[in-house]
Amino acid sequence: MRRSLVLTDETARHWFRMSLPPHVKHDLIPIPAESLWRLTMEDVRGVASTYIAVTFAVLAFIV
Repeated sequence: MRRSLVLTDETARHWFRMSLPPHVKHDLIPIPAESLWRLTMEDVRGVASTYIAVTFAVLAFIV
């Protein structure tokens, strides 16, 4: 049985990704950072609906 000296992949740069076996990391696709910070209409709708729901819940408890 052959054992490697390094048990983690240092190019992964994250403790969880370093612990994954190579066949699992093969399917991971890199996501550009610019697309993570893009604001969509779905995001605005989610924030607005959450704000309205919390406002009505607070008003229901106060009144």
